[in-house]
Amino acid sequence: MALLTSVHDLRTLIRSSHPLIVIETVEEDRVLALLQSVTAQERMPLFEWSVTRGLTRTDDAPTLSKMTATPLAVLQHLQSLTVEAVFWLKDLAPHLQDPAVARQLRDVATTYNRSRSTCVLTGHPIALPLDIEKIVVRLYLQLPDRNELQSMLQSVLQSLAPRTSYRRPRSTTVVQSILNSISNATVADQGPSATANERDAILRALQGLTLHQARQVITQCIVEDGTLSADDVQMILKRKVQAIKDGGLLEYYPLEDNRFELGGFVNLKSWLERAKVGFTEEAKALNLTPPRGIMLVGVPGCGKSLAAKAIAREWQIPLLKLDAGRLFDKFVGESEKNFRKAIEMAESLSPIVLWIDEIEKAMAAGGGSGEADAGLSRRLFGAFLTWLQEKKQEVFVVATANNLSLLPPELLRKGRFDEIFFVDLPDDSERESIWKIHLGLRKQDAEKFDLLKIVSASDGFSGSEIEQAVVAGLYRALHQKTPLTTDLLIEELTHTVPLSVTRSEDIDQLREMAQGRFVNVR
Repeated sequence: MALLTSVHDLRTLIRSSHPLIVIETVEEDRVLALLQSVTAQERMPLFEWSVTRGLTRTDDAPTLSKMTATPLAVLQHLQSLTVEAVFWLKDLAPHLQDPAVARQLRDVATTYNRSRSTCVLTGHPIALPLDIEKIVVRLYLQLPDRNELQSMLQSVLQSLAPRTSYRRPRSTTVVQSILNSISNATVADQGPSATANERDAILRALQGLTLHQARQVITQCIVEDGTLSADDVQMILKRKVQAIKDGGLLEYYPLEDNRFELGGFVNLKSWLERAKVGFTEEAKALNLTPPRGIMLVGVPGCGKSLAAKAIAREWQIPLLKLDAGRLFDKFVGESEKNFRKAIEMAESLSPIVLWIDEIEKAMAAGGGSGEADAGLSRRLFGAFLTWLQEKKQEVFVVATANNLSLLPPELLRKGRFDEIFFVDLPDDSERESIWKIHLGLRKQDAEKFDLLKIVSASDGFSGSEIEQAVVAGLYRALHQKTPLTTDLLIEELTHTVPLSVTRSEDIDQLREMAQGRFVNVR
């Protein structure tokens, strides 16, 4: 359970006399539950401070001090106390840019080093002065797990039952079945509802949201029609997709919007057909773990990105795209936190395909000293390898890379990925398939073109270059007010210098590196 893990971590920190702890979150309800659990076990009082209320005791005891509304005043007061307690400072972080406040907090930390008293700072984001950052410990509050979501769901259902009892529940669902399945309690047959199977679907859909977000969307579902069933899963997923977009780290491709087709790639398609068996119940019965993922390396524009989309379509599961460049942040610790958030969100949506585009952007310094970025790439690289090796959720990773020389050797060794495929320029038959796909996507009848002639003229062209030739040819045809013809397409090809010519040395080097190391997708 995520919260219990945090309880253990926080309790250990308090017992070992860590005076300053930072929990970067906006979920103050969860922080309160965490702190109450720890202080109850340690038999310590818990105090809260905010700029509006000053310092108060959470057990409804009288306010400790009426003169603690300002940050400097409360810190001076804390330094003078002899009681061992946990002090939750909600609004302090923004005021630490004031040198006097920062100095006073360091004095408090020095005093509390000799006791169990601890100051816990919360908020989001929390950017601390460097001298403060060096003496704090950051505790990561994970997203709520199934048990926390289940408790929240029970609480919401019980609180909303009186409001919805006048409504007639759906014939297939009754509110008490979900309450009974959670608490095994017998209650009156009224209010919002769901069966045990529906409850499982709802809880699965809620994973990946904060507790506040989950509570909001569940309340909305119930208030809207007085019931709660599997029909509401789609509304929950929409809220989750919106949370993904707001986070800015991931892009979500719904299954229903995935219409991407892949020309050629015979070996890859054959491997995927076999690997799909790893997600079945029969494989689980044999203690086989689902496939971890694949890496696609090779010539730019030859279908690596398209392959990631096509895999999700073939397996009929959604696709998440992680642009490695988005992970990096100028603040210390933010990049690693971005990675954890992205992975947590991906796991909450499992089964899913996670496409990591241009993975060399994040892992370039992973095999070196990492001095250029203070070891950031090395840390991200290590975190990624650990997660890839130990992940339990059904997240199939498709990593794409254009520059093999930037990738650390550890990432390319056998066993990191289930397979590494090399994507070369398409051959004649594959180019024919690609021409048919792109002509068909733009409502052109491929039978009306001399494909043999076009395929020959496009020798050395990548898939993306062929697509661009179709698009440019159609623009030219529309401008000339004539149908698209074979001659127009060939004319566009003659005006294009393909990558195989402009970067022939790089492509030859790439082929040489891949020879005998990776499986050809064709």
